[in-house]
Amino acid sequence: MGRTKGSGAAGSKQMPSEGQSPASSEVSTYSTVSAESKIKESLKELFSLIHQVQEERTRGEHNLSNIAKTHERMQQEQKITPYYKSKLRGLYNTAMQDAEGEAELLRKALDKISEIKSIRENRRFDSDRPKPIMRRGVLMNMLQQNAATLPLWVSKPGERPPPLCGAVPADNNYIVKPGDKVASRVKVSDGEENWILAEVVSFNSSTNKYEVDDIDAEEGKERHTLSKRKIVPLPIWKASPETDPEALFTKHALVLALYPQTTCFYRALIHEPPKKPQDDYSVLFEDTSYPDGYSPPLMVAQRYVIMCKEEKKK
Repeated sequence: MGRTKGSGAAGSKQMPSEGQSPASSEVSTYSTVSAESKIKESLKELFSLIHQVQEERTRGEHNLSNIAKTHERMQQEQKITPYYKSKLRGLYNTAMQDAEGEAELLRKALDKISEIKSIRENRRFDSDRPKPIMRRGVLMNMLQQNAATLPLWVSKPGERPPPLCGAVPADNNYIVKPGDKVASRVKVSDGEENWILAEVVSFNSSTNKYEVDDIDAEEGKERHTLSKRKIVPLPIWKASPETDPEALFTKHALVLALYPQTTCFYRALIHEPPKKPQDDYSVLFEDTSYPDGYSPPLMVAQRYVIMCKEEKKK
């Protein structure tokens, strides 16, 4: 299953494109310098946030230690006095405030990381240099890293997970940004259509169509112009089974999943959803080479499991 295209040489140094004017070169250089400056500033802010998280955590641990000591004294005295009740109430309220403060700082840090990644993506698209050709092994490793570093969404009490968190689909009017990865339904050489992993280049609001690049091809070699209905955005947050189980696909749900070590999506059934925040889905891919029509269970990250609107096979 999946494509096995030949891979080119690793990214070699590229010469500037012919006919590039000095003015465009200056604009590109300015954009690069501006992006670098923003990234440096954002990294400083991220560093500060991480230190604040550590300070908040240290304060919280001290309070939790006081709670444990108070419970030990109560056990030793074998009685619960009004004094201990009042003290524990205050300590627990403080512990909750500490936890909420730490969680808020962590959310800000994750937002800052997303901001840095976005600046880097925009810088890459503003650059006139072609993308380097990536060896297949490097590409597979990059896809695994992207899945592993996908931010985890943890809802506050009473809060609902947002669109593109786990199994939650995008809003109907959502426009995918350039540089974002999507599942794209494209025609292949035999005239059939396959779902492939692609990167958005642009969106034309007048035609309501996207331009996307096959992520497993050389620059410009496999660019596709596709309508919105042939594009499915990938999740931008992982859903936590502990706080947002409703944002995960349920057992036996029909999905499209990225087959391991390929860049193609295939129909599959959820065998087991994640049980912990860092767990992957266990899925059964449709495969006629097996007696029951499904492959043995294979693990696929949340990042690469999306809704399949087609009906189950008979």
